[in-house]
This record gives sequence, structure tokens and C-alpha cells, in this order.
Amino acid sequence: MAGTGKSSDDEEIIASINVTPLVDIVLVLLIVLMVTSSYLVNKSISVELPKAATGETTNPTLSISMDVDGKLYLDGQGIEQDALQQRIRTAYNADHDVKAIISADGRVKHMQVVTIIDLLRQEKITKFAINTSPLDIKKAQ
Repeated sequence: MAGTGKSSDDEEIIASINVTPLVDIVLVLLIVLMVTSSYLVNKSISVELPKAATGETTNPTLSISMDVDGKLYLDGQGIEQDALQQRIRTAYNADHDVKAIISADGRVKHMQVVTIIDLLRQEKITKFAINTSPLDIKKAQ
């Protein structure tokens, strides 16, 4: 052909595919999935947390939630109290520095939250916190 400047030797079939852009896209999607999955697990259980002005963040090993009906969840999965105690014991045996956070709905009876705290202490877990949502200080004054 006139004006193309290509010789017949340049018209070879490309037999390999460059997968580098595909790997880049997959890694970005994986990072996005990992970041959003932890957010979605924590927000999937409908719990109205009590308000507190002196809250702080922590990185728990065990996340125990209790909804308004008193149903227990461990790391976002429904669980019975006996199974919860076994999982707590297993976590403590694996790592003696286990930290737990209790996210109980504000409408749950105090006795049910104390039961979970007692369960943690029976299994020798003393590092735990009660999850709260921030209190608007302007409203409190």
C-alpha cells in the first residue's frame, strides 16, 4: 500500500496479551472491596447506640452486637449465647490480648448487656469497651 510505510514483515500476529493493566484494575477493585466490606459489616446490624460525649476509637478483636430484640451477633453473624462463649474462649486461647467491643442497642435492658460483660470476664477477657455514638455537645448543654 502506498503511504503506509509498513513492510510486509511488520504484519505479524500478536500472540500474547499484556495483562498488566488487568492486574492493576483487579488490585484496585480488591482494595476498594476490602475497605468497604468492613464498613458494611459494622453497619449491617440495626443498632441504636446510646449517646456519650467521651467516646474513643479502638480496634477490637471481637465485635459483639445486640439488637433491640436481644439477638446476639459476633462479627456481624447471628450467634447463640453458648456458641458465643465458646468462640470467646477460642479467641482467648489463640491470643491472650483479645479486645472486645460491645455494641448494644440503647433500648436493650441493662441486664442483657451485663450478661455479655460477665460472659467476657468469665472467659478472662478484661479488655472490652461499650460502643456508643457521639453526643452532640451543643444539644447536651
